Amino acid sequence: MSGGTDSTALAILATIVAPDAVELHHVDHGLRGDSHLDAEAVRALADRLQAVCVVHEVEIAPGSNLEARARTARYRVLPENVLTAHTVDDQAETVLLQLFRGGGLDALAGVRPQNRPILALRRSDTVAVCETFGVTPCEDPSNRDPRHRRNRVRHELLGSINEIFQRDVSPLLSRAAALAGEERDLLDELASHIDVTDAVGLASAPVPLARRAVRAWLRGAHPPDSSTVERVLAVARGDRRATEVGGSRRVERSGQRLRLIDSGSR
Repeated sequence: MSGGTDSTALAILATIVAPDAVELHHVDHGLRGDSHLDAEAVRALADRLQAVCVVHEVEIAPGSNLEARARTARYRVLPENVLTAHTVDDQAETVLLQLFRGGGLDALAGVRPQNRPILALRRSDTVAVCETFGVTPCEDPSNRDPRHRRNRVRHELLGSINEIFQRDVSPLLSRAAALAGEERDLLDELASHIDVTDAVGLASAPVPLARRAVRAWLRGAHPPDSSTVERVLAVARGDRRATEVGGSRRVERSGQRLRLIDSGSR
């Protein structure tokens, strides 16, 4: 947990549901000189809630894509099934960010509901939880920094969209994400039955399912981009013999089979 409003509310609610089984995990990215104060606040909250507190420290090098690299580093040290405090508002922001990167169905589906128990709550609800229990959350000044694109979506873009449509669009975006998520899960299930190493079978499968099968096959820390997926399908069709797929890996066709090869191990 960050110590912010949403994660603080989740911690409070979790200790009500399971008072003897809550661990609060805080990741200190070291991106601010006073970031240790957040860790201290989380420890104090854990003491108040009689919960276990675990603080993880990670190092993030300066440079581009800071938010994405911090998120990767954060999930690398957190427990696999950690609960996170995403809300309806976070879902709306995520959908817009992913769509404007050119994403398709998966982008519209936003974050998955698994391990996100307050995904149906609004940010105003988490504020109310903190106020009800007399807890003052931490305020991270980076959440107002316009250099971070999510902050501009939160504080500028969503406000403009609300004004244009004369309504609060975040619940609409969240509902669209839930519907798209159901369709994404169905397509993933259908794609899981495709033997992606069978070049003939992959090439003859419906293209949307073939794309998803390849994406699942190549997925590492991040899913492959669309151009990489299309190149693998070209190998399956016999239009090319091999292609690089990133991370020192390549896909080669031998006879009627596709092989994923780690070029760096040669």
